[in-house]
Amino acid sequence: MIYDLIIVGAGPAGVSAALNLKILNKRFLWIGSKALSAKIARAEKVMNYPGLPEATGAQLADAFRAHVAAMGIDIHEAMVNMIAPMKDHYGVAAGADFFEAKTVILTTGVAAAGALPGEEALLGRGVSYCATCDGALYRGKTIAAVVTSPRFEHEVEYLAGLAAKVFFLPTYKNPAVAAENVETLPARAAGVEGEKRVNGVKLTTGEAIPVDGVFILREAISLSALLPKLATEDGHIAVDRRMATNLPGVFAAGDCTGRPYQYTKAVGEGNIAAHSAVEYLAEKERNPV
Repeated sequence: MIYDLIIVGAGPAGVSAALNLKILNKRFLWIGSKALSAKIARAEKVMNYPGLPEATGAQLADAFRAHVAAMGIDIHEAMVNMIAPMKDHYGVAAGADFFEAKTVILTTGVAAAGALPGEEALLGRGVSYCATCDGALYRGKTIAAVVTSPRFEHEVEYLAGLAAKVFFLPTYKNPAVAAENVETLPARAAGVEGEKRVNGVKLTTGEAIPVDGVFILREAISLSALLPKLATEDGHIAVDRRMATNLPGVFAAGDCTGRPYQYTKAVGEGNIAAHSAVEYLAEKERNPV
């Protein structure tokens, strides 16, 4: 099955795009967190959202979830690892699943931290973003898991069931992975080492630990790793007024397109991206290649 569209990301821009696509009766898949954006829920007050004066972030998030539920829209909860251009559409790897769509709308937000030194160079050669996809390759081996959120701890536990040894490198407080072969390190990862393949992970202490692979489990991956050849500008996705990127059939909206990082801006761009994608699909139907 090839979807009309796939939305990647569940922040305000993703919510807006999904609602519009549902109204427009398009066949789409929405990939992201069912809880929507954790960033919204943490906001103390949102002063400039029309119709919701002085709403807290939690109230706004609840309103978004209620609207999505009322429209009968489901979210496929997974981490998108890669988007691959195909002949006339795109393939999207999400967790252990692979989906196809004629168009893609990126609403990925902005990553709080950039890639580690060596991460992108060794992607696919010992660096992985997906435990269920690549974990079996490291059965009986020694690996490191760099994790930015407790919601990925179940993936560390999954890896512990395969690997002989897991060095657990959380970037947050009070981690809770207790498998016997998992060693939680107090230092953080400072880089990935290796030439043709990963052979170690460097720590902020200056120490290097020999490993066969490194799993980097974070909320978002770098744009260059997600979709090669996607044009960027100052670390954001470059778009035009239609929210179109340099790649045919790929649109972007929200914080990932640049400042201002505002919910109202993200919602507006999500609306535009959805309508632009639908127009793109209609044009393709009128003028098939």
